[in-house]
Amino acid sequence: MIHLRSAEEIDRIFEAGQIVAEVHNELKKLIAPGVSTLELDRVAEDLILRRGGVPAFKGYQGFPATLCTSINDEVVHGIPSATRTLKDGDLIGIDLGVILGGWYGDAAQTHLVGEHVSDVARRLSQDTRDSLYKGIEKMLPGNRLGDIGHAVQQHVEARGFSVVRQFVGHGVGRALHEDPQVANYGPAGRGPRLREGMVLAIEPMVNEGTYEVRVLDDEWTVVTADGKLSAHWEHSIAITAGGPRILT
Repeated sequence: MIHLRSAEEIDRIFEAGQIVAEVHNELKKLIAPGVSTLELDRVAEDLILRRGGVPAFKGYQGFPATLCTSINDEVVHGIPSATRTLKDGDLIGIDLGVILGGWYGDAAQTHLVGEHVSDVARRLSQDTRDSLYKGIEKMLPGNRLGDIGHAVQQHVEARGFSVVRQFVGHGVGRALHEDPQVANYGPAGRGPRLREGMVLAIEPMVNEGTYEVRVLDDEWTVVTADGKLSAHWEHSIAITAGGPRILT
């Protein structure tokens, strides 16, 4: 079931999304060589709780942490650890969600660590972020769901990268993952008609090499099949009569 949210309900999701945005902004200041992913996780959880929210990921289907911290060839769902410290030249994707008053916000960003990040890593992160906004541009009443993923895929593949197929975006609102699933690939003009009141989390996961991935033995961390880099950007967005409204 695809939910259509009222303006008031979208405002509630926005309130959760603003905590997500604030935490991302604070974490960005801390990204540096020598910082552990567990340190980032503890800062994020403290900020969320102090703002009256609840970490949406912690305990979700057994996930043990507030953040997903995915480094270099890790695509999504990396688990924070005291022994995993950032190194100069790393690429780290940070995904986080917040529950506030029963409403969910969800967003991800990729960060460059230190001063010696490779040109391909810089391009990969920037092109992934740009592809997210290409998808958001298609979030207009009357368009089709497939228009979003098609815009993402076209942008990414034109720059020599690949779009992950196994993990996709989703509706968000009263639950972290709601209908519909939002693929980051596929033909335009297909799928349900986009309508005012839909709230979708669009999240391109883009790989330097093959789009194929595998899951590590921890049963969470997803890595690229060829060991090459991956980047992840995400926003929660409402479709309104006036155009897409980014909530995170």
